[in-house]
Amino acid sequence: MGQKKLIRFAEIATFDHVLQYPEDTAGKWHERFNNKHPIVLELACGKGEYSIGLATLYPEKNLIGVDVKGNRIWVGAKRSLQEGMKNVAFIRSQIGMINNYFSAGEVDEIWLPFPDPQLRISKSNRRLTHPEFLRKYQQILKPGGYIHLKTDSPVLYRFTKLVIEMYGLSLFEDSDDISRDLKQNKELLIKTHYEGLDIAKSNRIHYLKFAIPQDLDQNKDERLSALVRENESALNEGLIHEEKETD
Repeated sequence: MGQKKLIRFAEIATFDHVLQYPEDTAGKWHERFNNKHPIVLELACGKGEYSIGLATLYPEKNLIGVDVKGNRIWVGAKRSLQEGMKNVAFIRSQIGMINNYFSAGEVDEIWLPFPDPQLRISKSNRRLTHPEFLRKYQQILKPGGYIHLKTDSPVLYRFTKLVIEMYGLSLFEDSDDISRDLKQNKELLIKTHYEGLDIAKSNRIHYLKFAIPQDLDQNKDERLSALVRENESALNEGLIHEEKETD
């Protein structure tokens, strides 16, 4: 591990608003923020651009960024500390453990801005809109709580729409090009590091806003996997370059 990363890891360990694989946090976030404001998560937050941006737009909301990469979290954590932001926190952990950190109905909204699209079909169950993850989100979201996906990956966009249709989720907004359809939505004007890289080279950014009104039928998971295998092979041949950098 490089010296820069070591320094950052040591520094975030001193930040009160960064919790690393925390214990005994479920049901206690309003106490931690010392208010009853809505709690919004940014999952796979990277450098925390959306956590910072939404917290700036909505001082009446509490934003929590979640990512396993402490080196990246440091960027957002440092900035929020320097700017004296009291409505921002970060959790360093895997997304798959998210339901360990919140109680039922404690979270109002979840944002997934530019997550890794996991283009390889063998890794499609790692997509953050796969039913395996959605079931974890459902455990902590309040009834009707929104999930927002913003991505430049047509594969992830189409996959998520398939999941929404197959599992009977509630779709509230759908844009295959936000520059054309949603210019006035200030939430979507926030840019992440990955958005700036334009990895997919698709010349458009997709957006979905949806909710989980009922339990997701596990019996449909095998059919979903089959549809992914059938429909994505040819598409992926020209889109493998979308995969994110690992550092």
